[in-house]
Amino acid sequence: MNLDYLSRSDNECMFHVQNDKLYKLVPYGEKQMEHALIEISAGQGHSLNIRFLGDVPPSEACRLAAVRYVQIWFDFDTDLNPFYRMANRDPLLKETVKRFRGLRLIGIPDLFEALCWGILGQQINLPFAYTLKRRFVEQFGHSVSGGGHELWQFPAPEIIAGLEAEQLTRLQITNRKAEYLIGVAALIAEGKLSKPMLQQEPDFAAAVKRLTAIRGIGPWTAHYVCMRCLRVPSAFPIEDVGLHNAIKLMLSMERKPTLDEIRQLAQAWTGWEAYATFYLWRMLY
Repeated sequence: MNLDYLSRSDNECMFHVQNDKLYKLVPYGEKQMEHALIEISAGQGHSLNIRFLGDVPPSEACRLAAVRYVQIWFDFDTDLNPFYRMANRDPLLKETVKRFRGLRLIGIPDLFEALCWGILGQQINLPFAYTLKRRFVEQFGHSVSGGGHELWQFPAPEIIAGLEAEQLTRLQITNRKAEYLIGVAALIAEGKLSKPMLQQEPDFAAAVKRLTAIRGIGPWTAHYVCMRCLRVPSAFPIEDVGLHNAIKLMLSMERKPTLDEIRQLAQAWTGWEAYATFYLWRMLY
């Protein structure tokens, strides 16, 4: 289920799926160029095998960082049994968990990457968002060959903070989004925003408030980042068009549901709104 999800776009450049194996360039350490090229495959039972590619054996720090990255990426710290118990009783979710049981909320561990993906995806369709992300990453990131493909590491915020907006608009990123990306990059590069800072907020609402105070970060993007990066299970991008389309599909509606109708449907999802959203998204492809 998770490989199927990760294979949903041919335009993905941050990882590659081939022959039921997943190839990923995993960052570690403090320097942007420190990374491990890994191959992930299914092991016995519910385990995963992680194989390090390259001629130089990985250090202990590298091995530990890669394992932790995979744990966070696949949300292995979350016990899904309570979610499934709730979803199996829910008229809207029971078909999704029956069809996609085992799917985990694939994350974006790096805050800057999550924010950029959220900004790039604002008010455009998913295929074009992937196109913009690929152009952005290939223009300003760096790559390593692995698994027969070129794999990219996301651009460092320090690099993006030093750009002019027109260097991004050449990629068909709007001028406003270009300014948002540069502004977010500057906050992170200057140490004014970080994942630990958001995680140390007293509650989820405080993290959302801190994010939405940033130019270009509205409620949808803030909840998206809390869902995919901070791993807040009650994050709920209720205004998401994909969520609306999924509910419309599941309920055979002739129109999209209203926000009040979605809130009514979501009353039973309390504490699991992020997973409910993710599973409903999956019904669209």
